[in-house]
Amino acid sequence: QVQLVESGGGLVQPGGSLRLSCAASGFIFSNYAMGWYRQVLGEERELVGAISSGGGTTTYADSVRGRFTISRDNAKKVVYLQMNSLKPEDTAEYYCNAQHSYSWFRWGQGTQVTVSS
Repeated sequence: QVQLVESGGGLVQPGGSLRLSCAASGFIFSNYAMGWYRQVLGEERELVGAISSGGGTTTYADSVRGRFTISRDNAKKVVYLQMNSLKPEDTAEYYCNAQHSYSWFRWGQGTQVTVSS
């Protein structure tokens, strides 16, 4: 059974940092490019960062480039999102999943990130 379990969210002040983790199970993690997504209630889910299956290639949305870093540990089956210089507009529910929609698994519960003073 495929599971994606996100953690590490919370309340942080503008300019602060958080590190999100996503633990994967039930599929061959190292075969999949993975992505971190975020969604604000009432809006579409947005891909903020993605990493190739081997970890050698990363891509980012313009809104987070230079502030967020995606990484993965294939041995542990975990994908991370280091978020620095957080802004109020980064407030959202964050999810991980395969990078490409044709490979999406069932979505996890997400982890809430709130950036506020």
